Parts: sequence; C-alpha cells; structure tokens
Amino acid sequence: MSAVLVRYRVKPDRADENAELVRAVYEELAAHQPPGFRYATFVLDDGVTFTHIAFTDEGHEAPLAQLASFQRFTAAIAERCDEPPQTTRLSQQVGSYRL
Repeated sequence: MSAVLVRYRVKPDRADENAELVRAVYEELAAHQPPGFRYATFVLDDGVTFTHIAFTDEGHEAPLAQLASFQRFTAAIAERCDEPPQTTRLSQQVGSYRL
C-alpha cells in the first residue's frame, strides 16, 4: 500500500470554490469506483487549510490524474492558494485500524 498526504492553505475568499472542486472529484470517483483506492479530504477549523490523504493498494494505480474533475481542481490551484500544496509520501506504516 502507498499513502500520500497533501496539505495546503487557500485564500479565504477561495475556500468555497476549492471545496466545490474537491466535491466534484468525489462525485467522479463515486461514478467510476476505482478499485484499490481510498481517499479523504479534510479542512481544518480555520476553514482554509485542506488536507488530502490517498491510499493505493499494491497492484493498483492511483486514478486521480486521469479524472477530468481532478484536472480542473489542479489547473488553478496556485491561484487559489496562500500556501502551496506540500506532498508527503508516507512510507513506513507503524500501525493502522481499518485502513
């Protein structure tokens, strides 16, 4: 299993737009139901810091780059952000529950 964590902060006046773009990704994921992939997005209490975490099982490909909704989401991410996305690959799992 591979795991990736992405964190960024959007401009306050772009938070709703960003959330809508994220929701569109989830709608497309639900329509395609790619196997071996789990994904979640959270926003902190500040309303502008978003964190995405993706898990891809061995033998499967992460589908995000192929989704039209994800391409729209990433197309203008730099314009929406006060703090650009920082990607962390999580390499050694110490433990998990229901992941």
